[in-house]
Amino acid sequence: MIDRRTLIAGLASAGGLSLAGCDKLDKSPGFRALLQSAEPLNYHAQRLVAGREALAIEYPASDMSPIFRVNGTAMPNSPEYAAMVANGFADYRLIVDGLVARPLALSLGDLMRFPQRTQITRHDCVEGWSAIGKWQGPQLGQILRLAGLSNQANFIVFHCADSIGAAQYYESIDLVDAFHPQTIMALVMNDQQLPVGHGAPTRLRVERQLGYKNAKFVMRIEARRRIDDLYKGMGGFWEDNGDYAWYAGI
Repeated sequence: MIDRRTLIAGLASAGGLSLAGCDKLDKSPGFRALLQSAEPLNYHAQRLVAGREALAIEYPASDMSPIFRVNGTAMPNSPEYAAMVANGFADYRLIVDGLVARPLALSLGDLMRFPQRTQITRHDCVEGWSAIGKWQGPQLGQILRLAGLSNQANFIVFHCADSIGAAQYYESIDLVDAFHPQTIMALVMNDQQLPVGHGAPTRLRVERQLGYKNAKFVMRIEARRRIDDLYKGMGGFWEDNGDYAWYAGI
């Protein structure tokens, strides 16, 4: 099976591009279409061959990247978010709702009281760069269990503080990835409180998918039966705009 990481590298090589210059690929309609056309095969192959709980590679601290670039929004352009930054996120509450028995409003203190998972993993961006970083936070599955996830739920949607143009940023994953042991809501990066540029106060880390699925600035987690009736129906901001596929497994 040719996985997504191999596909990107192979296309870059075939086109005479280094991965450092993959922004050229990123802007190519043909490249985007090829990634999207491979989505169903990639999704089913990952589920059947890799297994539901196959782990992404974890690295020793000695392999951590000296620079982990900020990608996407560096600072949400909203007064409400700026106010939270100014008070150290003391008033922040992570809303967990939708198809749950017990809707939650979790402070950073609440999130820190969950058992914390620490993992050193590689972030692979669809633009072609990668970096290894250390992340710490509660497993998403623990949060969903506390909320009493309904058996009618099939997807988990992450509503974020940032917007691009008039559209609010969001992402979604299925329950296999939501309950994967390496899927966490990261509060700490490289042994420091998560920086604003990397998605403070908490961001999704879904380690078996490409970087754009790792939503930053998460304000609300919503359990839903379907996602084709949300916004433009493709399950994420970039997906709605036709840029990337919904499933980005690697």
